[in-house]
Amino acid sequence: MSITDVSVIIVNWNTQDILRNCLKSIYEQDGDISLEVIVIDNASTDGSAGMVKKNFPQVNLIENSENRGFAAANNQGIAIAKGRYVLILNSDTIVLDNAIDKTLSFADAHPEAGVVGCQVCENSETIQMTCFRFPSVLNLFLSTFWLNKIFKHNKIMGREWMLWWGRDNEREVDVITGSFMLVRRKAIDAVGLMDEDYFLYYEETDWCYRFNKAGWKILFWPGAKIVHWHGGRNSSKQEALKMFVQFQKSLLIYFRKHYGWLNCIAARLLLIVSFGMRCCFWILVVSLKRVLGNNINREKEKLRKHWVAFKFCAFGTEPEKV
Repeated sequence: MSITDVSVIIVNWNTQDILRNCLKSIYEQDGDISLEVIVIDNASTDGSAGMVKKNFPQVNLIENSENRGFAAANNQGIAIAKGRYVLILNSDTIVLDNAIDKTLSFADAHPEAGVVGCQVCENSETIQMTCFRFPSVLNLFLSTFWLNKIFKHNKIMGREWMLWWGRDNEREVDVITGSFMLVRRKAIDAVGLMDEDYFLYYEETDWCYRFNKAGWKILFWPGAKIVHWHGGRNSSKQEALKMFVQFQKSLLIYFRKHYGWLNCIAARLLLIVSFGMRCCFWILVVSLKRVLGNNINREKEKLRKHWVAFKFCAFGTEPEKV
């Protein structure tokens, strides 16, 4: 019986066209590794599941009757995966030039690595910041007062996203994002699956934290490359608001789980201050532009987004789940 090297797991929600392109790019690779592809469709309404059945019958398709979220859906795929490695891959990606094969070879040469990430680009020029440091109260403080943006290339002020680093050399990092995340099966067996308390966002951060605590290294390697379009759906304004609030909710879950209640309270207070300040800023901008007779639609949306996040952090008010 042949050994499967990599199980590629793709969670999909209403991204039929870009999912098609992603799957096509995987099967166009001419490497020598043995791989299987598992797609978990989270109750899409755009015909994604039908497209996979018709165009990619070799894909192992799981169809959920509801949107179970990113962590839970990935866990469904991991549970049936046969590979020595699991590749968490976003549906809005294009695999370039045998990137999976190359990353697998690197991982095999580094048995201490539980997770390996490659270079992720928006286009041929722009490299995405897909690896960063673990969240902390200090990092939140720096972002609350814009210090991480004003001094983004400073190694202290810009510490979370490491913007002073060009992503052009191998480096041990804290977190690799789930756009392309090659995970050793032995590490998963040791640490466990993704935490399904996270509906969306921070599930891979939580996972990396657990791998790190168990002694596995998280490695970034620029020798392979993919394209990531960063969002394949045209989300409505309401969906975008829900996702923005979900981001804050997941961050607080992470703080409570790994750093305790005191740090979680500190994080919530900083978020309240952060969104309160930004609400005041956008109120001022909207007022000035209104006096000048300028269009304020964009600014009003910014104000609304930060106001909704402020209400969630201060009072626990959250929109309906997406």
